[in-house]
Amino acid sequence: MKAEWIAVDWGTSHLRAWAMQGETVIDHGQSENGMARVAKGEFQVALLDLIGDWLGTTPIDVIACGMVGARQGWVEAPYSATPTAPIPVAPVRVPNTDPRIRAFVVSGLKQLDPPDVMRGEETQIAGFLFKRPNWDGVLCLPGTHTKWVQISAGEVVSFRTFMTGEVFELLRSQSVLKHSVGDGWDEAGFSDAVNDALSKPEQLAARLFELRAADLLHEQDPGTARARLSGLLIGAELAATRAYWLGQQLAIIGADKLADVYASALGQQGAFVETVSATQTTIAGLLQARNLTRETA
Repeated sequence: MKAEWIAVDWGTSHLRAWAMQGETVIDHGQSENGMARVAKGEFQVALLDLIGDWLGTTPIDVIACGMVGARQGWVEAPYSATPTAPIPVAPVRVPNTDPRIRAFVVSGLKQLDPPDVMRGEETQIAGFLFKRPNWDGVLCLPGTHTKWVQISAGEVVSFRTFMTGEVFELLRSQSVLKHSVGDGWDEAGFSDAVNDALSKPEQLAARLFELRAADLLHEQDPGTARARLSGLLIGAELAATRAYWLGQQLAIIGADKLADVYASALGQQGAFVETVSATQTTIAGLLQARNLTRETA
């Protein structure tokens, strides 16, 4: 198999790659060698272990986004300041690579006030806007660190990051709630918790402990506890981001299950939400980054 170029999404915990012919995916691969698991100086080895079978004797472009461009990554790709196009500059060339590849890393975005940064999401935003060039509104990109992004005239105007996903995982696995939160789901419990947190976000800390008490006193189902924990945290996030989503054109870019959870929570509040595949927008954004690289070559 001979790829024309290779698209790479290199996050903190995972490395994903797609062998490309133009806009078409011809193969894909994934490994656990995220940025956090790769020692400085070993990034090329981790990448070649995944994509080696796609390489020939002539150099091929590898376009990467995500935490691989952080200070602790393969090469530091400086942030571009908002307001700006999602990918305003050509990706940074990685020096001294294997002769079979030419590697480039997409820069992230920064916001000075309030201070905020993103890496990887800018590429998804670019891919989303490529398919919708006149789209104005708000994008929600749920994940470990969920982003809320205001889009106008093809630019990222402002954004806010919420550590909702990370807080959920910490509470579920490392707090007293680890004894009460398990697998499974309860849609009604999730909806009730979203509404509760939206209406009384100041009660969040107390509502969280109620999950433990409900287990001890009423043997609450672990799946219900999980759904309610998610609902409380997402509800508090929606309370804080009301100005972003209320009355706005809104789209969610994310993994299917998590995107559906956010869409459900927003739908309860009467918001009309479009959900979009994170994989598709990432690949489309990396294609735009590749075009910038070729224009400046």
